[in-house]
Amino acid sequence: MDVKELAEQISVRFSEQGVHVPVEEVEQRLTSLVNEFKVPVDEAKRSVLSYFAKRYTKDGVPDVAETVYTRIAEINAEDKWVNLKAKVVQLWEPNALSIAQVGLLGDESGAIKFTSWASANLPILQEGGSYSIRSVVTKSWQGRFSVSLNKATSIAPLDEEIAVGRAETEIQGAIIDVQSGSGLIKRCPECNRVIVKGYCTEHGKVSGVYDLRVKGVLDNGDVVTDVLFNRELTERLTGITLEDAKEMAIEALDHNVVADKIKSLVIGRYYVLRGNKTPRWLLVTDFAKLQTIDEQDIDSILERSEGYL
Repeated sequence: MDVKELAEQISVRFSEQGVHVPVEEVEQRLTSLVNEFKVPVDEAKRSVLSYFAKRYTKDGVPDVAETVYTRIAEINAEDKWVNLKAKVVQLWEPNALSIAQVGLLGDESGAIKFTSWASANLPILQEGGSYSIRSVVTKSWQGRFSVSLNKATSIAPLDEEIAVGRAETEIQGAIIDVQSGSGLIKRCPECNRVIVKGYCTEHGKVSGVYDLRVKGVLDNGDVVTDVLFNRELTERLTGITLEDAKEMAIEALDHNVVADKIKSLVIGRYYVLRGNKTPRWLLVTDFAKLQTIDEQDIDSILERSEGYL
């Protein structure tokens, strides 16, 4: 079936529901998805049905879009088009202006990294929010799968909260460094990016919202891992609350005092961490402090930490 014939079929399907959708608009969107973005025809059809159902239907009109959702754990190949029902588990800073958002999506089967491209101009996802995310492309890097949100993607908030399964990694070792960007920071209220000198790279000058985090380096004697603690876990890790951190910064007229205090509290301490692994970070979801370290491990860790401390 060619694109023109499929467009007519979709237009007729809407007409049967009492909704007029111009066949020209359907054909234009189908042509863009199939020819420009190389979306498989079946997936393009679902995407177009979803798009025009959202645009043209009203309350009481049956939803003509047929969406099949993929569980995250079922993603096992790259360059596949899938639909997800997922919760935004965590967001972190994009490393390029071409990226609008990057973070972790989760469902009951596990979690996966996502990248939302700035050129797609998609709605901003909120950390902790649950969404229907249709027409995303699976990618693979160094054996780990991820999903890419692009111009063909559609996003809709869900009334239900998606439960996230515990597909997590556990590591233990000593924190040997607390990196720049730790401590008291400010985030953009629109996109959650860390702002610098009052400016967000996406939204310009903004009134930032205070947050607290630790970007650490953990060494188990064999492997060095970058680890990231969010506000809640940073408060548990250090005993410093967000309000404490703001008071410290105001008193010293310097935000850096918070990071310095955190360094004094955690560097050289030994922990077992649980979290979600991305290509760079372990996004910590829970941790416990270990009271004893084997002396041989101490010698190895001290020797390896010379480049950090």
